[in-house]
Amino acid sequence: MAGWNADTAAGPLGAGTITLVEGSSFCISSPNGDIYPEHPHGLFVLDTRILSRWTVAVNGQPLEPLAAETKEPYRTLIICRVPRADGYADSPLVVERLREVGAGIQEQITIRNYSMKQAECLISMQVDADFADLFEVKEARIQRQWEETRRVEGDSLAIRAAWQDTRKGILVHAPGADVTQSTLTYSVAINAHGQWSTILTVVPSTDATSPPPPSFIRADGDGLSPSDRRRREWVARIPVLHMGNRSIERTLLRSYDDLGALRIEDPNHSDRVMVAAGAPWFMTLFGRDSLWASLMALPVDPSLALGTLQTLADRQGSVVDVMSEEEPGKILHEVRLDVSSGLSLGGKSVYYGSVDATPLFVVVLGAVSRWGFARETITALLPHADRALAWIRDYGDKDGDGFVEYERLNPQGLQNQGWKDSWDGISFADGTLAEGPLALCEVQGYVYDAYMARSWMAYDAGDATLAAELAERAAQLKKQFNEQFWMAERGYYAIALDGKKRQVDACASNMGHCLWVGIVDEDKAPLMVERLMSPEMFSGWGVRTLASDMGAYNPASYHNGSVWPHDNAIIQAGLMRCGFVTEAQRISTALLEAAEYSDGRLPELFCGFSRNVMSEPVPYPTACSPQAWAATSPILLVTSLMGYDTHVSRGGLWMDPALPDSYGDLHITNAPLAGGRITIDIASSVPSVKGLPEGIVFHRGHRPWMTELVDQSIKHRKP
Repeated sequence: MAGWNADTAAGPLGAGTITLVEGSSFCISSPNGDIYPEHPHGLFVLDTRILSRWTVAVNGQPLEPLAAETKEPYRTLIICRVPRADGYADSPLVVERLREVGAGIQEQITIRNYSMKQAECLISMQVDADFADLFEVKEARIQRQWEETRRVEGDSLAIRAAWQDTRKGILVHAPGADVTQSTLTYSVAINAHGQWSTILTVVPSTDATSPPPPSFIRADGDGLSPSDRRRREWVARIPVLHMGNRSIERTLLRSYDDLGALRIEDPNHSDRVMVAAGAPWFMTLFGRDSLWASLMALPVDPSLALGTLQTLADRQGSVVDVMSEEEPGKILHEVRLDVSSGLSLGGKSVYYGSVDATPLFVVVLGAVSRWGFARETITALLPHADRALAWIRDYGDKDGDGFVEYERLNPQGLQNQGWKDSWDGISFADGTLAEGPLALCEVQGYVYDAYMARSWMAYDAGDATLAAELAERAAQLKKQFNEQFWMAERGYYAIALDGKKRQVDACASNMGHCLWVGIVDEDKAPLMVERLMSPEMFSGWGVRTLASDMGAYNPASYHNGSVWPHDNAIIQAGLMRCGFVTEAQRISTALLEAAEYSDGRLPELFCGFSRNVMSEPVPYPTACSPQAWAATSPILLVTSLMGYDTHVSRGGLWMDPALPDSYGDLHITNAPLAGGRITIDIASSVPSVKGLPEGIVFHRGHRPWMTELVDQSIKHRKP
């Protein structure tokens, strides 16, 4: 995830913090539902905090939280009680706050009186909007002072603000309240064993006369809000899954839910849906995160990967810009929606400081091309893939040695530009920080995979010359990689080559990604896997980012000893590809068991303490949750164990299940494939498939890898 989570992080959100998310809107509050400006709380729409204070007091007392249950990713029920003024413990007044987030917020407040006499209640609400940028809130450095006006309009309060030429506003609708410029008040008498309820709505509104957008209107009488309908449409499109192991089933269903909530639309193309990186701070398009998440989610909804590719292609680099680190052909690191430019990385709304998003773009296009989209849809993206490969050659390989390196172009950019992008993310075994330009091991793997994917697509389209050229480039890279990154005396690959081309000799998880793409020499894989699964690397909950015997190891750090689910899912897929089934099952089972401790949801990361020391996974304080590639990790873990993959243009669906017995049988309906829907059953690791589209044949075994297809094509074309 983005480097400022480690470099300039907000403090932890705190225990019990409630996060709701829907598209690019999200809300963070304290356990009783209140929002305070001095905390990293708020309702954020388009990266702007439109509610900075939202507090409820009854008879002057703040609410005491009892419980909160998230019904959907965008809706929660918070139950509190009103403390007694006389100091007695039990209170007869229970408050329910049913909150939904959309293009604003709607909250139904219900007070239940469990006493045998009438209760007089004065309910007062404080509302503020500071219109701070997401970064100002996250980093606790609110810079701009807006000129604010407040106007009471009947039972609504309009708050408007101006800063230079920017205008923002909200409309707070509180039917039945006594509204002043500072407070919303209700004075009610609640009968014995009775209740009182009201509904409040807050929406962005820059024009006093404009009606609020219909974010929560249930006009069609079915009791569903637009978010509910959007979720219902999503659920209708994705597979329905039943698993013998109910705990794993719950985790997968939670993944589907979170993925549904993290979908955002391209502002310029409402038909294009892609994946935001994660809540609360990254509800926007990230090159690396969105590509990985949508790749892992291909079996659930292949259109997410296509939408992500199309949106990234539209914003592909075209010029050299030192501040934003844009270069021709480069794929962006992140887009910000509505942020004052001085606060985002590189000083612009689009920042390009990522070394791996560009090869991953080509890799994901290769994967999407197998899932049965119209040929012209894929063909339209090929020039973007070729520009990405040109970036690898002309800009990515800074010194012409055949490897792709990074070094930030300006002091505001990210110091490290691979997925471990915190400032201290890449170090030697003794803990010394590596100095750039740095060539990361996994990035060379992605570049290799990009060459093979584009080579195969060229063969498929009849362009044998381009195909052969890229296959040759891939073969050369593989040879060089295994010569220069492999450390025979240690039995694993260097995490990187530094600016002096020295092997950065720390034992890190990055090398595990290389297994999946086929760049690892066959004779080196067993030694490397032995190291990945050693007690120093495998915590019992997953593979650590850094081995515990390294100088920089810290189990409670962001990238130096923590466990990341997406990192593990990629490693596990590589283990399956290379035939290390037992090890792959160990990683999957450990992670899926870890999810049980967080209500079936895997967080962005957790601490790397050993399972024989701490019997539960230790949460990392500022981890994003839900987070896109953590949400999609269980999908990849299970589909890898199923051996489930397709290549529609080659007329095949492949499966070779190796699910542990403890997972039970698997039954999937409504799974998307080549424009149709299929049903999959796996009982005792024996698969059967029904409803295959015409022209698709089911095979036991693994889908032919791009490397195998290219090899076959080369042999086939040799005279």
